[in-house]
Amino acid sequence: MNAVVNEVTKQHLKADVTSFKVGDGVKVHTRVVEGDKERIQVFAGIVIALKGSGINRTFTVRRISYGEGVEKVFPVHSPLIDKIEVDKESKTMRARMYYLRDLVGKKAMQVKEKRLAKGNH
Repeated sequence: MNAVVNEVTKQHLKADVTSFKVGDGVKVHTRVVEGDKERIQVFAGIVIALKGSGINRTFTVRRISYGEGVEKVFPVHSPLIDKIEVDKESKTMRARMYYLRDLVGKKAMQVKEKRLAKGNH
């Protein structure tokens, strides 16, 4: 049964998915349709979770908007996602970053950033 499901969903998988991990700062460009118009809306924040596999792979992005924490869950292979840009690479050692929900202020958006070694510019 699983082989049949994989075969059917294979055609819906995106080939050009950007590589990112939990803790990275990303900008998710989503297509929004309003009436007969279509536009691109950007949601920028920190990836706090990656779940699932194949067509069911999702990621959760968290940001602070007007002092309030906002989280959105995006399917990686959704046709409504135009592109995913990685702003900041992190140096996290966790699978999920749910502890960011309890932090307040600047600390809520601080993650150890990956530093380039000398000579790797």
